[in-house]
Amino acid sequence: MEWLDALILGVVQGLAEYLPISSSGHLEIFREILGIDLPSDKVLQFDVIVHAATVCSTIVILWPLFSGLCRSFFTWRRDYDFYYVLKLLVSAIPVGIVGLCFKEYVEDFFGGGLTVVGICLCITALLLTFAHFSGMRNGRLISAQKGRDITWGDAFIIGCAQAVAVLPGLSRSGTTIATGIMIGDKRDKVAAFSFLMVILPILGETLLDIKEMTSTEAAADATGIGALPLIVGFVAAFIVGCCACKWMIELVKKGRLMWFALYCVLIGIICLLWQ
Repeated sequence: MEWLDALILGVVQGLAEYLPISSSGHLEIFREILGIDLPSDKVLQFDVIVHAATVCSTIVILWPLFSGLCRSFFTWRRDYDFYYVLKLLVSAIPVGIVGLCFKEYVEDFFGGGLTVVGICLCITALLLTFAHFSGMRNGRLISAQKGRDITWGDAFIIGCAQAVAVLPGLSRSGTTIATGIMIGDKRDKVAAFSFLMVILPILGETLLDIKEMTSTEAAADATGIGALPLIVGFVAAFIVGCCACKWMIELVKKGRLMWFALYCVLIGIICLLWQ
């Protein structure tokens, strides 16, 4: 992989991680367009690195909220923020199970063409459509503050949605936000929760990936990508992600998900025809 390819993919990741259009799916699409042919484990390695970059973007943009959560959790204040962190941990359980027990099966879906991406983008469009209409009453959009705060059960359900969204083309943010809206949570609360809940799984996966890359066998097999493309991809995804994160929170508050549903179904159909 050339550094310019990594730059393009990093920009794509930075935008698509927060917009409900599937970052993993769009990375697959652009790899196909750019003619990048890598083994599935190398594809997943790059994807984890650029996902880690957008996690850093989330922390930067949501720093007032994130820092307050950390203070409450690590000082055991037992206040709202403390229990909010526990709900984030509950939401990480399903994806943790998938990562530990089914990682090899998930890897097989990456770098394998656009058929899965096309199907999953259409499913993403369907979920966004359901969320759009569930947020309407008498043809008018419900206020972003209407609904309930995220409960323990909601956190686990949204976590299950995140676990399913590991498939390329099934938008993680779109799936989790749509699920939260459909079960009756406040739109503004769901958006922030969706972006924060991915921090622990991605950082955990990144640490495991770094450990594998620094092992003797992995070092001997590290010629698939190289350090420069990984660094370029990380920086590009971080910078673009900082802009996209703030933008997406405002879009969710305004309920403008239907346009993304139309985009996803269009790109999904193109992917299926392309394949």
